[in-house]
Amino acid sequence: MSETIALNYGAEEGDFYIQHVKRTEPFERTNHFHGTYEIYYLLAGQRGYFIKDRSYLISPGDLVFINKHDVHKTSNIGPPGHERIVINFSDRFLGKDHPLYHESLFAAFQHPSHVFSLKLQEQIFVQTIMNKLTKELKERATGYETYTKLLLMELLLFAGRCAERQETVPFEHASPLHKKISEIVQYINGHFQEPMTLAGLAGRFYMSPYYLSRAFKDVTGFTFIEYVNTARIKEAQRLLKETDMKIIGIAEAVGFENIAHFGRMFKKLTKLTPLAFRKMQQQVPLAD
Repeated sequence: MSETIALNYGAEEGDFYIQHVKRTEPFERTNHFHGTYEIYYLLAGQRGYFIKDRSYLISPGDLVFINKHDVHKTSNIGPPGHERIVINFSDRFLGKDHPLYHESLFAAFQHPSHVFSLKLQEQIFVQTIMNKLTKELKERATGYETYTKLLLMELLLFAGRCAERQETVPFEHASPLHKKISEIVQYINGHFQEPMTLAGLAGRFYMSPYYLSRAFKDVTGFTFIEYVNTARIKEAQRLLKETDMKIIGIAEAVGFENIAHFGRMFKKLTKLTPLAFRKMQQQVPLAD
């Protein structure tokens, strides 16, 4: 069996979700951004992790914090197989309107490094919290929902203190190629509304289209067109939520020349049509 799930609780797009999985074969995640916060803890193996506009090498004992709506994707590096725990939670679960909220709980999500490499004692501390979470969610004894929130708060406070101790130093790219791809991603993020082709981008950055295509996939985990479409759909979600623009106007504003193509890409990435997404946002307003 290629995948063993030790714990799977909740829905990934819901208010609280946790999954502990061990895989023995190559795996790449398919969802690229969401409106929940994400904590990723690697127990075994190595992973590439692309977050916003940078790529990271994740090793066992690394704790990763991804802010809501940040584009991200894990990819295979080295021998196949890895073991990890991922937690997603919403503002409704533990956000600004929650009575237990404190800004220090979210310090790790604001830290520019995204990744905290834990020392052995810190790994033991985090693993203890994860074990308690697993026990509570499997047994579901009286008050387990409350204790789950308290354990999550303990993990977030620990991470916030790690963020305070960790010096903010200039980010070191893994290689000149990683730096170049990061620059290209930043360019896409700033110009995705414009017509954009692989050949045109390759010419702008003095690379061959073939080499750029391969390098972009290797570094980010996305194909070029996957990333462009992801950036466009992410902005479309914001416009659907925050404006009264017509859907055809939003499609054009984010760079789609064909409304049907926009609809297909939107549903592929969000599992909803643009209209259904807008109606859902109107029915259940999300806290900022």
